Amino acid sequence: MARYTTLRLGGAARRLETATSAEQIVQKVQEAQGRDEPVLVLAGGSNVVIGDQGFPGSVVLVRSRGFRVVAEDADTVTVRVEAGEPWDDLVAATVANGWSGLECLSGIPGSAGATPIQNVGAYGQEVAETITGVQVYDRTAGSVGRIAAADCGFAYRGSIFKYSDRWVVLSVDFRLIRSPLSTPVRYAELARALDVEVGGRVPLADARATVLRLRAGKGMVLDAADPDTWSVGSFFTNPVLEREAYELLRERAADLGEPPAWPGAGDVVKVSAAWLIDKAGFAKGHPGPEGVAISTKHTLALTNHRGTASTAALVALAREIRDGVHDRFGVTLHPEPVLINCVI
Repeated sequence: MARYTTLRLGGAARRLETATSAEQIVQKVQEAQGRDEPVLVLAGGSNVVIGDQGFPGSVVLVRSRGFRVVAEDADTVTVRVEAGEPWDDLVAATVANGWSGLECLSGIPGSAGATPIQNVGAYGQEVAETITGVQVYDRTAGSVGRIAAADCGFAYRGSIFKYSDRWVVLSVDFRLIRSPLSTPVRYAELARALDVEVGGRVPLADARATVLRLRAGKGMVLDAADPDTWSVGSFFTNPVLEREAYELLRERAADLGEPPAWPGAGDVVKVSAAWLIDKAGFAKGHPGPEGVAISTKHTLALTNHRGTASTAALVALAREIRDGVHDRFGVTLHPEPVLINCVI
């Protein structure tokens, strides 16, 4: 499976199927179920870690393409996007069409169908803000239906889809704003790069170009010639701590300065995982076994830097980092990608 993941890791599947439409996705999944085989639905492979033993069943490669307008009015347009549509192609098209709402999610690898699964977000935007519904195949009921956004359980890097194989995403509906300008820029780093105040708006093309530049500088835009991009992007999510746990972290980090953090809903605080990793002694480029390493551009990315490592080596590095951060700060990091036939 290494050729189908951005990490370039993963053992063989028992069976490999390709589906080029929603109907074929349903058909391939049903056929695998009829054979009593486990099923892995895989699109861009940008947010998955597959074990060295591979997958003991059918892998359905989602290669459906395209999007169409399904509703519109004077101010908004709703587009229905096939699950296999490359995400950045979609973002580029929305920017070109003057539809605002996805521009800060430029450069993220993977497919449109994967975005609701982990509620993809970056630079102050999340897909939960624009998704109105997700078309799914319900493997339990054996039927195709639509789940409204309010029922998707969207949370920070999560949803009802992330830890359940009940639903197979077939397409996603996004409601976007007709505007030549971005949504208000919320992320301080992006605002600085655009030379606007937080809350300001800029031309869509400017927002997209700046996000692409920032992501590329961190090795977060896929580049076959750049081993720092042979990763799943951010490997760990930013920890969300209760106030008491956050105060304990501040005490343990008193000699290092204030941990970068952002207040969340209620009395919780989201803390920078990259800062915790770096201050725990894991700098950019920190090596692991078999040539895996922390990216030389961003401490949140773990890379198959030589292209010849094993998943076991990557997992060993992830465990070393997780345990080191916990020993130093008492905070447990959790992986962002979906783990298939491997455990961290």
